[in-house]
Amino acid sequence: MFTTIPEMFTQVCDRYVGRTDKFPYTERISGEWKSITYDQLRLSVELLSAGLHALGIRKGDRVGIISENRTEWFISDFAMVGLGIIDVPVFPTLTPKQLQYIYHDCDAVCVIVSNQMQLNKLRQVWDDLPMLRHIITMNDVECDDDRVLTMASVMASAEQSTTPNHRRDLYLSSMSQIKPDDLLTLIYTSGTTGNPKGVMLTHHNLASNVLSSQTVITLYDTDSLVSYLPLCHIFERMAGFYLAFSVGGSLTIAESIDTVAELMRQVRPTMMTSVPRLFERIRLRILSTVEKDKPIKQKIFRWAYSVGEAKLDGKGGPVLALQHAIADKLVFSKIRDRFGGRLRFFVSGGAALNPEIGRFFQVFGIKIVEGYGLTESSPVISVHRLEDIALGTVGTPIPGVEVKIADDGEILARGPNIMRGYWRNEEETAKTIDAEGWLHTGDIGEFSSKGHLRITDRKKHLLVSSGGKNIAPQPIEALIAQCPFVDQVMLVGDAREYCTALLVLDKEAAKAWAEKNAVQPTPWEELVGNPTLRSTVEKEINRLQRDLSKYERVRRFAIIPEPFSVENGMLTPTLKVKRKAVLERYSDIVDSLYEQGE
Repeated sequence: MFTTIPEMFTQVCDRYVGRTDKFPYTERISGEWKSITYDQLRLSVELLSAGLHALGIRKGDRVGIISENRTEWFISDFAMVGLGIIDVPVFPTLTPKQLQYIYHDCDAVCVIVSNQMQLNKLRQVWDDLPMLRHIITMNDVECDDDRVLTMASVMASAEQSTTPNHRRDLYLSSMSQIKPDDLLTLIYTSGTTGNPKGVMLTHHNLASNVLSSQTVITLYDTDSLVSYLPLCHIFERMAGFYLAFSVGGSLTIAESIDTVAELMRQVRPTMMTSVPRLFERIRLRILSTVEKDKPIKQKIFRWAYSVGEAKLDGKGGPVLALQHAIADKLVFSKIRDRFGGRLRFFVSGGAALNPEIGRFFQVFGIKIVEGYGLTESSPVISVHRLEDIALGTVGTPIPGVEVKIADDGEILARGPNIMRGYWRNEEETAKTIDAEGWLHTGDIGEFSSKGHLRITDRKKHLLVSSGGKNIAPQPIEALIAQCPFVDQVMLVGDAREYCTALLVLDKEAAKAWAEKNAVQPTPWEELVGNPTLRSTVEKEINRLQRDLSKYERVRRFAIIPEPFSVENGMLTPTLKVKRKAVLERYSDIVDSLYEQGE
């Protein structure tokens, strides 16, 4: 049992002290596999912790992490939280302007970055970060600024100036001063008002969520996992990082989502966290492969799939049992082999899983456990149990977490996992957590007759991509609306792989462009379809959104001839876009924007 994250770290390292055959982390570097033992991990953590202490960084200071997934990410996190430092991890895809806002807002005194590119972005805005004293790079970099240090040099300096016993005592002594209610991390998440808000999560928030999740998601120290989701996202931070580490699981780090399929065959994981986007890709790949097979193989696949569906639907009998055994040998086992052949289950989070995709995998004997939560809830609120997977729902609340449905249908949650609040933002905190401690999730839901939580709608206009990224549409729409040709805009991207938009052009601007370029301005439907006008609009939109993160940018758009209005049901009486109505009316157009692929 542990009450803080560094307590968990030391307990697990003590459990595997001296083991040379047990590796918490493995990754491929320059084509070669590198693993680290628990003893090596603790040595590195204590060295970096001592090095940060020597730089004058103390308990309560905020230190950023801008890095792709790698072993140094884990080392940095464990080193900082052991000193009581509040780490502030962000997506490495953020722009310099976005980094400047976050690290100015939290008064970061140091930021740990992965490479030259991340260093260069931060240096562009360093003058606007008065509290930032040092940048530490995981890689060797080219820089003549003595405020920029490499992680290797920080650790080497600590090794030369301290003894192993001193470093161990420093870590344990610092750890003993950390209380469960002390802040562990600040995670900045997009809000509907535009500027991201710093979610304050304590040691107790994360520790309680890990311990509670252990009781419903059974993991063992023999489990092997593949990790590809960004560690700065709370889902992977808790489940793929802390939860897996707490039981002594072995984690292999994927370079990207594109290498996951190959890695799974090599590593043969027993469990894996993911977002719906991966399952969507795998399903399309399987179906695409079948379409290219010989007709006889296609026929066998379709037959096997129908047998699998029949069994899922509860049909039985000796004939079906025999058919299923044959289908498993000919088709299902081969598909499971693509995942390494040892997979016990996936855990899906970050966005809603299409029930049809969940059913597709169940046919082949692959379980997907879906959970629900927010950054503000550390994150797990509810999750399926392996023996009780109800597609179309997000399971039942985990132990210690209360869930109720408000009078207006909003899902409310309360428990030890609920954030302390938003960093320096009492107004938004009061809007989100009421006087009785209930977190207002912004999602509309209901409980099924069997007690499973079902998400039916979204109360607040916050899109969640299929990759689990939170996207506030209003600031992006306001940005695109700055284009002189755009009169109305609605961002699309909820449960989708990337953002698209539906645009209504400003008639006067479009007709002025037509006159200037000797283009016939009527009929209107032909003008809005003019490829040269479309190209002009696209260039302007790309210019406006250059400071947005990649996942926030509109990759494709469609121009709608008819404006959104109260009369056609696309606007409310207060002139707000009725997103659901627009999506229903233009569903074919929206689908076509995604059928083209990336």
